[in-house]
Amino acid sequence: MTDRAIAVAAWESLFRAQVTVMRALADTFPSELISLNEYDVLFNISRSPGRRLRLKDLNRSVLISQPSVSRMLDRLAARGLVTKTPDPDDGRGTIVAMTDEGFRLYRGVALQHVVAIERNVGAELDDGELVELADLCRRMRLAIADPLVGEPADAAN
Repeated sequence: MTDRAIAVAAWESLFRAQVTVMRALADTFPSELISLNEYDVLFNISRSPGRRLRLKDLNRSVLISQPSVSRMLDRLAARGLVTKTPDPDDGRGTIVAMTDEGFRLYRGVALQHVVAIERNVGAELDDGELVELADLCRRMRLAIADPLVGEPADAAN
């Protein structure tokens, strides 16, 4: 059994690090092109086979509420960055797909964003520590939730 105080201290440290890093990333994010939340949605769609994802799976992968995701997708569709079609396997569901234009925009922003990620996440940790951090975070997430859509099968083990 884990010591409660150690678990709380670890959570506090993880939370503070996440807030600090997210603020630093938001400060340098190219928001004149898309918002950080729009980027997160496009990122999750880009990881899915064929850059297509069921709306209900997308909602499981992002932090914003389902109604907010739906409104955002309507805006992204109006800009020609995604399409929304009925799910042929679930009459109540929707499939969201990234268009070629959406992928070009996402990829351009991602190339800028990765530089900031490297500067803010990779600067103080060596490669071994980054691998360990990624593994620890994945293990915590998988202990609580199912693997994310688009996550490689071997990452769930």
